[in-house]
Amino acid sequence: MFRKFLLLTLFATLLFGCAPAITPQPAPAAGSTQPAPVQTEAPAAAPTPAGIVLTDGLGREVKLTSPAQKIVSLAPSNTEILFAVGAGSQVVGRDELSDYPEAAKSVTSIGSTFKDLNTEQIISLHPDLVLAAEVNTPEQVKALEGLGLTVYYLKNPTTLDEMYGNMEIAAQLTGHAAEAAAAIESLKARVAAVNAKAAAAATRPTVFYELDATDPAKPYTAGKGTFITTLLEAAGGQNIAAQIDGYPQMSLEQVVADNPAFIILGDAAYGITPESVAARPGWGNLNAVKSKQVLPFDDNLLSRPGPRLVDGLEALAKLLHPELFK
Repeated sequence: MFRKFLLLTLFATLLFGCAPAITPQPAPAAGSTQPAPVQTEAPAAAPTPAGIVLTDGLGREVKLTSPAQKIVSLAPSNTEILFAVGAGSQVVGRDELSDYPEAAKSVTSIGSTFKDLNTEQIISLHPDLVLAAEVNTPEQVKALEGLGLTVYYLKNPTTLDEMYGNMEIAAQLTGHAAEAAAAIESLKARVAAVNAKAAAAATRPTVFYELDATDPAKPYTAGKGTFITTLLEAAGGQNIAAQIDGYPQMSLEQVVADNPAFIILGDAAYGITPESVAARPGWGNLNAVKSKQVLPFDDNLLSRPGPRLVDGLEALAKLLHPELFK
């Protein structure tokens, strides 16, 4: 059940990425009825007597009399953004999957946000801001508003620049503009450094990125229009599924035919090992298996639309081109 839940979560939160290294794009969740993005960059806070006035990802005008001091985060990406911009001490509640940074684990959990919200516990924390994300439904936002809570809905970014914009939004809402600016400058410098190294790579090895092998005969991967594909390419690799839309299943025979140089296990946390991969019919002779390039990977670095996407880019580049990072 948890593996199925993981896959549904991934499809709801992973991002598109057809453009160059610094402009990844997200894939919408299957059957999504959520509205189209209403903003592509961080809006400027309106200088009004009301304090802070911003339009959120649902097109709603959200007002704060002053920067929020008690925040409940409803998504891991939001929690990571809040800590990254210096607002971690203002987070009084977080969803159960928010486990990074380490300090977030000590924040009160309000439980899962994928079913009914624990509104009683959220209210008991007396937040002056609830920060929702695209994994949360507009109906959940409406329900929280109906309880008198102030809710800002932060849409998934479609590019790294928009991810930086989300950091700026969080900073405006919490009073940490200077810290956010410094963090963003550092992230951009790291992306530029990876781009420069990847451009100098002598080869661009082929890669199969495995998301979920609940059905080992047809493991899920990330294809065309996903952030994973964009970051693999930015890291100096070639995704063998890059011409297949979305998050397809690939048969064992398809992977054998493409014979990737690397197999990256985004599902390593759920018991998939290089040994179990090598035992699949026909996979023992794959280049990746023979050269011991079946590698575990922390998929949280690619599936949470926050600042750790840059960590993911760096980690991929070091796996594919260790010679460039000595």
